[in-house]
This record gives sequence, structure tokens and C-alpha cells, in this order.
Amino acid sequence: MFCPQCGQQQVSGEMRFCSRCGFPLGGVMQLLASGGMVATSDATTGTSIRPLSPRRKGYRQGGLMMLISLIVMPLMAILSELGLPELLIPLSGIIFFWGGAIRMMYARFFEDAGVPAPPAALPVYVPPAGPAQFVAGAPQAALPPQRSAPASGWRQPTNTAEMRPPPSVTENTTRLLDDRDEPPKR
Repeated sequence: MFCPQCGQQQVSGEMRFCSRCGFPLGGVMQLLASGGMVATSDATTGTSIRPLSPRRKGYRQGGLMMLISLIVMPLMAILSELGLPELLIPLSGIIFFWGGAIRMMYARFFEDAGVPAPPAALPVYVPPAGPAQFVAGAPQAALPPQRSAPASGWRQPTNTAEMRPPPSVTENTTRLLDDRDEPPKR
């Protein structure tokens, strides 16, 4: 096995940390043992987390609604003493208590008891190949190679405008209008 951080080959597969960089290899061993798939587990109990079936979710939602009715009905009774209509007490009981019971019955008769199938395996991520300088374990020089000409070869550029005066724009056009075949004057 090789360290995923520095590329150091490990002496045995039972190493807990990389001998070169100290990278923890326990998670790497679990990843290799599961064929590259990350296993989700509950950190407190160490058991795998299973998704709830739709029926079980319905039971939980119905039970929660029934528990809410135990809080809402006395609260409505207190608020009715302060001026709210007394009709809200039985209305909240119907909505929450019986709504929870109806939700539980719906889950019992119409929802699936099986756990939904796990999604298809996701493709494994393969990082793109980069330049050799970024590859782990590649030898690297202290400084990058030279990319420009050294400053010692630099000299002051010559000003070409001083050597010959720039020609006039109209001079060339005027020469084209002349019928004579004389060479142009400089």
C-alpha cells in the first residue's frame, strides 16, 4: 500500500500512520476493504444508518401530530380564557389528534413497508492528470527553471527615428500622380 498524500510505500498493510508524512491510514484501509465505496455509519453506535421506509415515516409523523395535540389543546384552553373563541379547543383536537391517527392509518394501508433500494453506485472520482511538478512524490528542484534572458545581455534599444526622418504621408501619393519616370528624390 502507498500513502495517498506523499506516495511512500508502507512496510505492511497494518500501518496506522505513514512512516514519512504521518498521514492517518486507517480510513484508507477501510476504503480499500470496501472496494472504494465510503460506508456511512453512525459514529456513536458504529452501526450502519438505514433509511426509514415510507410506512415507518408515516407512523412517526402521525405520532408526532398526536403528541403536538397534547400541547396545543391545553394552550388553546388557556388562550380561550383570555378571549379567544372556545371553538378552537375542539378544532385543534380534531386537526392534531385525529389528523395524526388518520396519517398513521394512511401509512398502514397505502405506504410501502420496504426500505427503498439504495441508489446505484456513483462513479469513482479520478483526479485529472496534471503537470509533473504537482504529482505527489515527484522530485522538485529548489527553484523553477529559467524562463527569460538574463539581464546582463540587455542593452539600450536604438532609436530608429534619429537615423532617417520618417517619410511624409502625401509624398508617396504625389509621386504616383507624376507622369515622369524619374526616380524619387530622397
